[in-house]
Amino acid sequence: MAEPKGNIQSRIAGWFDLSRPPFQTACLLPFLLGTFLGWRLNHVFSLPVFVLAVLASVLVILSTHHAGEYFDDRQDLTSKRFNPNRFTRGPGAIGGFWFSPSVPLWTSLITITLAAAIVLVLQFALKTGPWTLLLGCIGVLPGFLYALRPLRLPEKGIAEFFVASCYGWLPLAWAFYIQNGTVAPCIHWMALPIGLSIFNVILMSEFADYAADAAAGRTNLLVRLGLDRGRILYILVSILSWVSVYFSLGTGIPRKALYLYLPVMGMSAAESFLMARRKYENPLLMEILSGLNIAVHLGTTLAYLLAFT
Repeated sequence: MAEPKGNIQSRIAGWFDLSRPPFQTACLLPFLLGTFLGWRLNHVFSLPVFVLAVLASVLVILSTHHAGEYFDDRQDLTSKRFNPNRFTRGPGAIGGFWFSPSVPLWTSLITITLAAAIVLVLQFALKTGPWTLLLGCIGVLPGFLYALRPLRLPEKGIAEFFVASCYGWLPLAWAFYIQNGTVAPCIHWMALPIGLSIFNVILMSEFADYAADAAAGRTNLLVRLGLDRGRILYILVSILSWVSVYFSLGTGIPRKALYLYLPVMGMSAAESFLMARRKYENPLLMEILSGLNIAVHLGTTLAYLLAFT
């Protein structure tokens, strides 16, 4: 194995970029919301269950990012040449020669194995419920198979829907279930706008990467739809997320959630307006919009969290 290039600082930076900790909040915040609601609604909380489940969630996210780096490095480098947007494609750590090209594959396999072991402990040792393993597999397998050849979900035009589920409904419902042994109806309603917001995070990243994806033959949803139909889809998903927040209030969610969500909705509306004006053609503005899009996702989750405080 070739010796990785660069000093200690660059290697640490490479591992940090590869693991992308800031992006893990997109999954962990809904998980925290589900845990908090389990305590707020039913006064149930187990610290060992919480710690192990958080660790399993982090490991799944790490496995996804590492597998994506290994299988997608050529397209990542193409993306950087076309449009170096910090909020879109992976860091291209392999291309930066921070470590051997095979390392992300092995770390992905190790982290996914550890996550699966933790899920087994949760169900059979901590008795978190008969659906723990199934729900865990729903999160573990798509995360690793996301970039695995020959499946390659991003090239099937369906990866965006998997991400919406795995970063929206799944962490929220799983966190609530493993603490309570059931899932409250309001969880499903809250998961809808949260999942829709992360769907738009992925879709917008594809706008920034459109030229690179097309050049590399990456047939994701936006490449299949084209830019014009893609921006219409983005706007429709945004509107649906606003409407779903309103209708979720009829399921026992405090009305305060709507008022807390209004600033987030305003940000989302501004982004939709700019997308309608085809501002995705401006690389600098696109990077700003990508960051704000993540803020919309996190803000949607926080609005529900704060509504129950």
